[in-house]
Amino acid sequence: MRSLTSIKKTVKNSSARSAWKRGVNAYALELLEEVDRSETLPEDAVCNFRMFEKYFLNGASNWSEYSWGGCSLIYDGDIAERLCTPSELKKTRNGERKPNPSEEWLDTQARALYQAVRLLWRVVSK
Repeated sequence: MRSLTSIKKTVKNSSARSAWKRGVNAYALELLEEVDRSETLPEDAVCNFRMFEKYFLNGASNWSEYSWGGCSLIYDGDIAERLCTPSELKKTRNGERKPNPSEEWLDTQARALYQAVRLLWRVVSK
């Protein structure tokens, strides 16, 4: 069983060359901060990915509900700043425009949160 401190250290030290990857790492660290009440994850949370994910969802049924429910960043500009390159920020006017035709910023954040929990799972299940 890995401690939260060692998981955080691994995430912080992982290479993140893109703005998206740096944002996913930031979300992963944020998720860990939410559960930092104990030094280790509960044993039942690490038996499979669904249990692990459920532990971090903190009562939400999925990452979209988590994101839209205000459990992470709530302002479009903050989400855009975390996940975009400077040129993408300019293109979206710092989050005033949608990230793409089929999503709102909170949907994009939900995708990043899912990738963040997958990153944490890869670290824990090594």
